[in-house]
This record gives sequence, structure tokens and C-alpha cells, in this order.
Amino acid sequence: MESKAAKKMGIQKRAETVRVVVRCRPLSKKELNEGREKVVSMDKENGEVLVQKSTEDVPKRFTFDCVYNEDTKQEDIFAESAFPIIENILEGYNGTIFAYGQTGTGKTHTMAGVLDSNELKGITPRSFETIFKSINIDTNKQYLVRASYLEIYKEEVLDLLNKNGIQKLELKEKPGSGVYVKDLSTALIENPDKMMEIMLKGNKNRHVGQTKMNTESSRSHSIFTITVECAELGADGKSHIRVGKLNMVDLAGSEKQSKTGSEGLRLEEAIKINLSLTTLCHVISALVDQKSSYVPYRDSKLTRLLQDSLGGNTKTVMIANIGPADYNQDETLSTLRYASRAKHIENKPRINEDPKDAMLREFQEEINRLREQLQMAGAGKLNPDGTISTEVVEVERIVYVEDKKMKQLEAKIEKEKEEIKKKAEEQRQKIMEQKNIAEDEKQKLLDDLKKKEEDQEKAKTKQQKLLKRLKNMEEKVLQGSEVMKAAMKQEIELQKARAEVEERRREQLRIKQELQEKEDQKVNLQKEYNNQQEELAGKKVEYQKIWTKYRSALGEKNDLEADIHRERESLMMRIRELTNEIRLKHLII
Repeated sequence: MESKAAKKMGIQKRAETVRVVVRCRPLSKKELNEGREKVVSMDKENGEVLVQKSTEDVPKRFTFDCVYNEDTKQEDIFAESAFPIIENILEGYNGTIFAYGQTGTGKTHTMAGVLDSNELKGITPRSFETIFKSINIDTNKQYLVRASYLEIYKEEVLDLLNKNGIQKLELKEKPGSGVYVKDLSTALIENPDKMMEIMLKGNKNRHVGQTKMNTESSRSHSIFTITVECAELGADGKSHIRVGKLNMVDLAGSEKQSKTGSEGLRLEEAIKINLSLTTLCHVISALVDQKSSYVPYRDSKLTRLLQDSLGGNTKTVMIANIGPADYNQDETLSTLRYASRAKHIENKPRINEDPKDAMLREFQEEINRLREQLQMAGAGKLNPDGTISTEVVEVERIVYVEDKKMKQLEAKIEKEKEEIKKKAEEQRQKIMEQKNIAEDEKQKLLDDLKKKEEDQEKAKTKQQKLLKRLKNMEEKVLQGSEVMKAAMKQEIELQKARAEVEERRREQLRIKQELQEKEDQKVNLQKEYNNQQEELAGKKVEYQKIWTKYRSALGEKNDLEADIHRERESLMMRIRELTNEIRLKHLII
């Protein structure tokens, strides 16, 4: 799908691909104390990352949609790379933002950041604020927002929001809607503070631990999902619902046992993490390989959950996090290679319109039913048991009650309850004062009066419960206000304008990169020269270009062989671990 910016510029966009950006952290205090050197340089203007260990080595060059150096602010990364996805979610698309890279490269800092700092908070909390600001300025639509939070720890899917403690959950697949997590807790959200509260609650349940490379290393992959349902009246006069889903994924980092010093449980965690990340890399490789007929999504829980984000109905941004130090060069190159491959993954995003399982439609129907009951109860049509009498009353179908009207209804019901008590007490006194009635007759009148009072009390109590339920449900259905619209519209418009400028810059950069790639591939040995000296100089340049390409290709071949060797070692370690587990189980049996 074309973005708004592309439409305005009249640009014919290529097929929708995964957008890949790279972020490089600064050297850590430990690396500075050890005298480590930087081998990574970032060229934001050209979207290039260069890795060069020494001046004698041929630099390894990678191009991406955008690159960020150590001085980049959190706000800039969000505005340029995450905001367009948030905007798409509100239009009814699915979106995924995930951070990928070696352990200790700043993935969690990029996604979550420092939650109580306006400057350092990451993509996830900024997304919360942006979603609700956008809702608050839209007065013509109604929204329902819900959130879930899970982690994948040692290949088990765990619900981080479960009130009864963390429980293992199953992955299921539904035709038409794809993979989902059975019995995953979902919270309805009314504002960004509530969303933050949910996230903090889940963070307390996440598995983290200390390694030599990271004092607070994520020992699991986490996925925070926000679902936004939007209802508006169409040209046909009917309410139409769009559903957008945003997955914010914080992946655990790949690890080398020799560097992290992992032992025992930490080593077991690292093996599982590396195995799932290896599967993710296999999925990326299979998706961009034209000859591949099989994509191994089912080889890990992570890739099954990301199946729609990689090659499916989703707009995806991959943030590859790398470290600049020389001793991490192998891991940095591995991250950049897979990130470079991910650029070529094609997705097929579409707007999710009028899905059968939209919760907002259920809310609208329930709210209308409650309003009917309230209106009939107010007209004396509600039976004490809460059922509606058979007489039909025309009810205006509105899924919104103003706070002022709600308070008036509450006050009215409370006043009527007091009047019922007062009137019953007066009638009781009159019966007691009558002298010409036999005692048994008087008792019968008092019993009838008491029953009538109880019935009326039940009816009014039922009304109060209905009103409370209606109020609670309507608080979940969000709608913008004119006051909020005036306050926030300019801020959102500025963010949109910045995103459009960034889209234009990226399109120009893409064209520039394609031209440069074609130029680099062109070797002209048949060019005509005026004299031998000019020909010698020209051919020397061309041969130097060929020699540089050869050295670069040779280096790439050696690096890939080393990567394959490391991957084979990792798989062998996993095989040994599984063999030991099987032997232990046989021993126990």
C-alpha cells in the first residue's frame, strides 16, 4: 500500500517490504576501560553502515532505510521509524516493530527505554501516548483499545498479565486470522497511564538476569500487543469497524557462552534463545530465497508468533541493534547480514475491515441493550427481575451517554428510591393508626405493603446496576472531544508532517542506493581512450575496482563460513543438551 506521503508526491511505490533501520550504541564504560576500538561508522545521509577493523581491510558496506549513530535521540527514532506504523494501526492495518541484535546492544533501551524520563523513554511508551492523542482529536469515530503482554521463555509462551501467576499457554491457528495464543489475558485500556500500568505489571514478571555483557539481560523474548478497534458511519449509513493490531517485540539477544560466561540456568536460557534466533534467521533467509519452497515458521514459538509480521498481513519495521567495539565484530556483521536480507521480505498488508470477532461491535450491542432496559425501567416497563415487559418502546440507538446525563440518571434513581421508602413509611403509619381494622387484616395489609416496597426496591436497585454497567462499558468506548482536539491536533499534525518528510527522504535515498549499486557493478574495460597513458590510468582504476570487489567477496565468503561453523556448533550443543535430557528421563523412568 502507498503511504500518504508517497501519494502526495505521486511516487509509484514498489512492493511493500520490511523496513529495516540500524542503531549503533556508544562504547560502554567497560569497553573504554579495556581500550576497545570502534570498527563501525554510520553514514545517516546515505543510509550506510561501514565495518572496518583496520585501514588495510576492505570495509564491509551495508545500506538500509535509515541508520542511527550513538548520538541519536529516542524521540528521533520514534518519529522517523515508529510513528508511521502507529498511524497505520489507527487506519486498520497490522503493524510490528521489533528490535534484533546481539545481547547488550540496546534493544530493550530502544523499545522501552527509561520509562520515567521524557527524553529517554523508548518506542513502546511513546506509542501509548501517540495512540491516545490520535483518538482524542478524532471526534467522529469510536474506539476500543485493549492490550496483552507475553514472553517466550525457554520455548514456553507465558502470560505476563495473568492474575493467577504466570501460566504456560498454547499456540493455536484459526483459518482467516492466523496464529493466536489460547487463553491469553487481555486488558481494556482507557488512557496511556493505564497502558503504562499494564506494561509495568508485566515487566515485573519478565525473566531477566545478569551476564558478563549485560547486568540486566533479557532472558526471554517479549511481545506487547495493542489492538485498536475503530467504528465510524459509512456512506451507507451503517457503522463499519476497522481493527489494527500493533506488536512491539523485544527480542532477547544472541549470545556466545565464552563472552557472557553463562553457566547452569543462564546457559540453558542462552541455548534456547540462540536456537529461536537461529530459526528466525532461517525464516528470513527462506523468505528472500526465490528457490525456497518452505519457510520454517513452525520450528520455534517465536517465528510462529511473528509469522504474519514476516511475509504476511503486516507492516513491519525491524530495528537492528549493533555494538561498535572491535571484539564484537563477528556478531555485528552477522546482525547486519540478516538485517540486510530482511529488507527484501515482501509483506501483503491490508486494512482489516468488519471482522466477525470485533469486540467493539459486541460493546455497541450490549450498550444499546442496557440503554433500552434503562429507558424502559424509567417508563415503568422493567420487571423486578430485570426483564423487559412485552410492550415495545422506540429507542434511539446511540452508543454514548454524556457524563452530565449519566449523573442526572444516577441522582434521579437515588431520589426515587428515597421517595419509595418515604411513601412506604407513610402508608405503614396510616395502617397502624386505623382502629376499625382487625389485627389479622392489618397484618395482611402490612405484608402486602412490605412486598410492594421490596419489589420497587429491587427494580430501582436493578436500574442502578444497569446504569453502573452501562457507565463502565461506555468508559471503555473512547471518543475524541473538541477540547482535546484543539489542544493536541497541532502536535499530531507536526508528527505526520515529519513522517511524510522522512518518507520522501527515504524514497530519494532508495533511488540513490539503487543507482549507486548499478554503478558499482558496472566495469567498463572497452572504453575508448585518447592515448596509451590515459588508457593505462583508466584501466588501472577499473582493475582496482575489480580487485576490491574480489577481496570483499572473499572476505564475505570467509565470514559466512565462520557463521555457518558457529551455527553448527550451536546446534551440536543443542543436540548434546537434548541427548542428556533424554538420558536423564530414561534414568528417572
